[in-house]
Amino acid sequence: MKRFYWIGGVVGLILLIAVPLVIFWPRAPSQSGDPWDNMPTHLTHTDHHDIIQGPFDSPQAVTENCLECHPDSADQVMHTTHWTWEGDPVEVPWRDGEAVTIGKKNQINNFCIGIQGNWQKCTSCHTGYGWSDASYDFDESANVDCLACHANTSTYAKGDYGYPADGVDLVAAAQSVANPTRDNCGKCHFDGGGGNGVKHGDLDESLYFPTANLDVHMGKYDFQCTDCHRTDDHDIKGRLLADNYEIAATEQVACTDCHQPNLHDDERINLHVETVACQTCHIPATATKDPTKVYWDWSTAGQEFPEDHYTYLKIKGSFVYEKDYQPIYAWFNGSAAYRYLLGDTIDPTQVTAINPPAGDITDETAKIFPFKVHTANQPYDAEFNYLLQPVTAGEGGFWSEFDWNAAFELSEQYTGLPYSGNYDFAETEMYWPTTHMVQPADKALQCDDCHSANGRMDWAALGYPGDPMEWGGRFAKQ
Repeated sequence: MKRFYWIGGVVGLILLIAVPLVIFWPRAPSQSGDPWDNMPTHLTHTDHHDIIQGPFDSPQAVTENCLECHPDSADQVMHTTHWTWEGDPVEVPWRDGEAVTIGKKNQINNFCIGIQGNWQKCTSCHTGYGWSDASYDFDESANVDCLACHANTSTYAKGDYGYPADGVDLVAAAQSVANPTRDNCGKCHFDGGGGNGVKHGDLDESLYFPTANLDVHMGKYDFQCTDCHRTDDHDIKGRLLADNYEIAATEQVACTDCHQPNLHDDERINLHVETVACQTCHIPATATKDPTKVYWDWSTAGQEFPEDHYTYLKIKGSFVYEKDYQPIYAWFNGSAAYRYLLGDTIDPTQVTAINPPAGDITDETAKIFPFKVHTANQPYDAEFNYLLQPVTAGEGGFWSEFDWNAAFELSEQYTGLPYSGNYDFAETEMYWPTTHMVQPADKALQCDDCHSANGRMDWAALGYPGDPMEWGGRFAKQ
């Protein structure tokens, strides 16, 4: 039986979207074998220069104007994770089946750690206005930011707490609205984690105007994010491993949304499809133009070292960036095996995997998949043994006082977790699936890249007794 493997983002970008000025008519998978038969149809955009007049005395007034013609749009946005920043409650086994929500709103990562430490900048990428603390009203439709996803980025930018940046002409921005482009999506997704290419490795500002060798879909064919991350009532297909635990196949983007699963002329390659993800061969490296961050050491922050964006900043600590990053390979069935939640205890003598991918050699739904793995040395409570969320920005924050104890004490009111007064630093790692920067076919991995003495696969770590080519396992898992 052919198994179809769904993943969290292939050749598109995760789209932050608001009012539906474009409609997508999804088509049933084509039997012709031509991937173009499966592309969505984008209806022609209506120019809004003569429709929107203004003036607007607030960004909320812009939204209210949009809702006059698109009355359901704000409500639709407010039911998506781009608005809530958390998923539906899910029972997690490491908390005895407790139902929890998981998302940016209430979790820790190993980059900037969490939004409670810096509401001012973190929520500048929220699809709303004015999220400044935990009391934010998620039921106020006027706070939905239509312009973030639809205004021309030459006329509009987000600022502190998600409000428009200083100097934005709201009338000009509202009149410029059109179908979302890579520019709209990239303003948040290319710069996640505090800068260009920091988080993902396969998403950075080089994708604004990519060459075909950088990304064949976006470079050669000028794909927009919505060509792969298709949208239904503002709910965007594709889920991020970093912000989720269980991810349904129906929520994911897959190569087989357009391509046939066995499309290679060489049957030996088709045999790989059962156990090897398309991305493994077709994305041999990421960060091919702009480097990506692979290590972040918070323990050195606050010291008087020479500063450089790629090596050290006093407010953040030490970094290591890498260009032409070769992925790490692991079995992956589309979900996380675990997702660290605020208050989970750790063993500080071991590396804490914040979001390890689910799947192993015995999992028939899993495939060998490429990842960027980011390692960090981040603070934890030395008595309670859980990761700490410091307040970094604002009055009393670490970036102004350079006092870790004060930053942890200040965070108690936001996280609800007590701070013992003793802290240390522990190593963590996060997995980021590699799904963008698909190379042209002639750049794909060749047999020797994996099946050789110096091949890139760690067969033992994947559960094999050795190279399957040598022990006769062909391409089966066992």
